[in-house]
Amino acid sequence: MGKTAIYPGSFDPVTNGHLDLIRRSAKLFDRVIVVVMTNYNKIGNYSFTVEERMALIRRVTEDLPNVEVDSDCGLLAAYAERKGADVIIKGLRAVSDFEDEFQQALINKKLNPNVETVFFAAESDNMFLSSSMIKQVCALGGDISPFLPQAICEEITARLRRL
Repeated sequence: MGKTAIYPGSFDPVTNGHLDLIRRSAKLFDRVIVVVMTNYNKIGNYSFTVEERMALIRRVTEDLPNVEVDSDCGLLAAYAERKGADVIIKGLRAVSDFEDEFQQALINKKLNPNVETVFFAAESDNMFLSSSMIKQVCALGGDISPFLPQAICEEITARLRRL
């Protein structure tokens, strides 16, 4: 079996930045598992259920046969071990992301020595993108279509405008 990568996140909602990393990972690894994780700092603040987030990701990755979507609410290192993953994918938008992501990578390596963390630099068009920023722009009436995959933009906009 080839190399398996896990791309974890809350994906609330999935953005063009997330999709870019999924597509880039799918070119490099035999199997990519996009795993919707529970972020305990965001509990109660999600706009979409886990099932809805998974469905949205599946819709925008249906053309990628080596990508699968899953969810988990435990430790990422343990999930990686259960899935036989070789790599954890993390995206870096700015230097400010690095410290937290680096700390997580070290902890994951300590908990699961068989997994490596690989950092992808965000494309310049996506460096400022975050799900939180998209929610804020939408709540204030802004057009979020440039930041979301076209196939799910209308659905996401409708949900965020209702909140």
